[in-house]
Amino acid sequence: MGKNVHITPRSNGWAVKSAGAERASVILPTQAQAIAAGRQQAARNGSELVIHGRDNLIRAKDSHGRDPRNIPG
Repeated sequence: MGKNVHITPRSNGWAVKSAGAERASVILPTQAQAIAAGRQQAARNGSELVIHGRDNLIRAKDSHGRDPRNIPG
């Protein structure tokens, strides 16, 4: 499984950043654009997308890797 991709707020927009990376891969003006870009990156890496809110707390997660078991819902 690849590194998680985080969507975090910045003063100039929303950052898409892989866990452990020094810099964001891209900064976009809206959270929706950042989520779309992050979702593509997470799917490519087989990792999890972690979406943070304006308060920088985790708002949602979306797994794009292999889940260890079949979870309904």
